[in-house]
Amino acid sequence: MKKLTDKLVIFVVSAALYIPNGNSIYTIVPILISIILSALLSYIEDELTTIAVFFIFLIICFFRSEFLFFIPLICYDVVSIKIKGLWILSAFPLIANTANAYLPSVWMIASLIIASFILKYRTASLLNVEMDYYKLRDTAKEISLQLEKQNKELIEGQDSEVHLATLRERNRIARDIHDNVGHLLSRSILQIGALMAINKDVEMKENLRLVKDTLSEAMDSIRNSVHDLHEESIDLQTEIEKLIDSFKFCPVKFNYDIETNLDKNIKYAFISVTKEALSNIIKHSNATEVSIIVREHPALYQLVIQNNGSKTNYNSENGIGIKNIADRVSAIGGNVNISTDKGFRIFISVPKK
Repeated sequence: MKKLTDKLVIFVVSAALYIPNGNSIYTIVPILISIILSALLSYIEDELTTIAVFFIFLIICFFRSEFLFFIPLICYDVVSIKIKGLWILSAFPLIANTANAYLPSVWMIASLIIASFILKYRTASLLNVEMDYYKLRDTAKEISLQLEKQNKELIEGQDSEVHLATLRERNRIARDIHDNVGHLLSRSILQIGALMAINKDVEMKENLRLVKDTLSEAMDSIRNSVHDLHEESIDLQTEIEKLIDSFKFCPVKFNYDIETNLDKNIKYAFISVTKEALSNIIKHSNATEVSIIVREHPALYQLVIQNNGSKTNYNSENGIGIKNIADRVSAIGGNVNISTDKGFRIFISVPKK
């Protein structure tokens, strides 16, 4: 747009100098030809073609002095080519025509050529600054998006670390309660049992029995609490990754996309199914790649285990491993779909409660 404005200004001034000197019915011809050549130069990217058009126009100026007035318009596009100073050649047709009737206008045309040179470089500088600005803006936006992405990944990583740290702490608490408090209660129950065996006093024996029952009840309560605490601390993703790390038969691609906390029964079922499936791959498959996908949908949880093995010994009636998988999934209210097309694929879906 800036270049178009510059050309329009140069054309208006050139036409203002030319029209008063026009003295024939063909006055419009130089104007039209100059406009066409200028428009052509605006869309030509090849410098050799630009130079050729420039020299053709200069040759015309030697024979038809009417075209001298529009040299500044043509020079505007020649200024920016790699051959510096080429536009100075436009002075030759001016010098050659200093003796004709257009002598008073020659110096004004020369001044306009210099003005077009200045306008071209001014516009080019502004466009370069504008391009640098847009480039800097795009770079800053890209960096901002990258920082947002990294910040999001960092927050997710921190949340994952906090979650794993919480699970590890639960495991530690459960282990400490089991190893310390549980053992102390067990020893106390055994000691009271020994006292009841050697004590002959009926009343004392009854009191000891009540204490023993209380301690047994406390022991059962702690055992249940420790059991629940341990089960809640199991992380499905971590457990499957452990199974994958110990699976050396072939590479495994693992995709885990679960946001909510799964029920412990589903966790145990998915872990058992994954273990059984990997074991079957080692025993019955010639696979070179395994894919495990654990994904959450709005209405169900999904576990997909597939391999690219071409050798498949699958029997829905005699396969003990497959039967165990079906039984485990059935126990949590899920469905199993097994296909042997293009490898071996176990598709499990468990509806959300």
